[in-house]
Amino acid sequence: MTTLSKLSTLPACSEIALAHSHKLQSIIRDEIESAGGWISFARYMDKVLYHPGLGYYSGGATKLGGGGDFVTAPEISVLYGRTLARQVRQIDEHVAKHTGFADMLEFGAGSGKLALDLLRELEQLDALPRYYYILEVSAQLRERQQKLLAEQASHLMARVVWLDRLPDRFCGTVLANEVIDAMPVHLVEWRGNEVFERGVAWNEHEQNGVFAWESRPIANETLKLHAELLSARINPDQDPAFNYISEVNLAARYFMRSLAGMLEQGAAILIDYGFGGREYYHPQRSQGTLMCHYRHHSHPDPFFLPGLQDITSHIDFSALMEIAEETELSLMGYTTQAHFLLNCGVTEILARIPVDDVQNYLPAANQLQKLVSPAEMGELFKVIAFGRNIAQPLVGFVQGDKSRML
Repeated sequence: MTTLSKLSTLPACSEIALAHSHKLQSIIRDEIESAGGWISFARYMDKVLYHPGLGYYSGGATKLGGGGDFVTAPEISVLYGRTLARQVRQIDEHVAKHTGFADMLEFGAGSGKLALDLLRELEQLDALPRYYYILEVSAQLRERQQKLLAEQASHLMARVVWLDRLPDRFCGTVLANEVIDAMPVHLVEWRGNEVFERGVAWNEHEQNGVFAWESRPIANETLKLHAELLSARINPDQDPAFNYISEVNLAARYFMRSLAGMLEQGAAILIDYGFGGREYYHPQRSQGTLMCHYRHHSHPDPFFLPGLQDITSHIDFSALMEIAEETELSLMGYTTQAHFLLNCGVTEILARIPVDDVQNYLPAANQLQKLVSPAEMGELFKVIAFGRNIAQPLVGFVQGDKSRML
């Protein structure tokens, strides 16, 4: 199915939503014109996802769950957060022995479901953090998180603190579940021995005007350096007929440096879909990993209904590892989501439900299958952890080590 025919099968949006998208489209078009007819894709992605009041994560539409555009692991099952709590407990107990306390910091808490499940399970384990910090850039999602936690865990609200920026110092567990994939990425295009940045222009010659791809020589010096380093990996023979497009996530690198700058003791757990560098820049992945999500449909066109769809790219976990080494963070483990959950005892948590309680056991068992099956989320999603001043092996990585793939 071609991209055009695939888009024609997507659900229609309301007139109000369409007007919302057109307003954001006009703002981006004006910025393109002001910038001389072209902006980087990273800038475009930042606008369509995060422009105040109009970007996908800044607008009021439902993003997560059955009524949204995609479903994350915490939305699938309470088993996810309850299992993750076992790893958090181990980290925080180690930290608290040295500092007297341990906090938790979640980036991009989505609907708040993961925070809720974690706090409830940590309470059961008598392992609540001193504070549960949430750094959320979306005002709409922050409001949703506050509402959920106030309704379902009001007695724990005193521990939950929403932040507008990273703390200067942090001890405890940092968590980012499906956060890095939504960071704006630059697109790089290799044509033989030449390298370009693929950006966005406005084509006014089409009916009503449309966004269009346009590649230009790379002006961003940091991006140029990374593109040159990648050239030796993806086109080692300098084939003049070589053609390849992929992403460079500079924002993820800045994120890792910020993380390293604040983490004094503890570990950061990053969960997302992606690959190690060798697999990420595989010759067969010549069109990159960029993907859009609209009403539970996936497609590759980022210009479709700006502001109404999610845009993501897979994670190059090797790039995160490089920054960790530069900033003296230790790799604590890298494995698949399936191995991580099994290592942390997800089947034991499922076993809390009696097998003869068919009404509750069967749905939970089916949910677990989605979380760990290779055909679902189990293999594509990876878990990587970086730590500082924490020597003991983490329980989530005792089996299924994949660090050789980094």
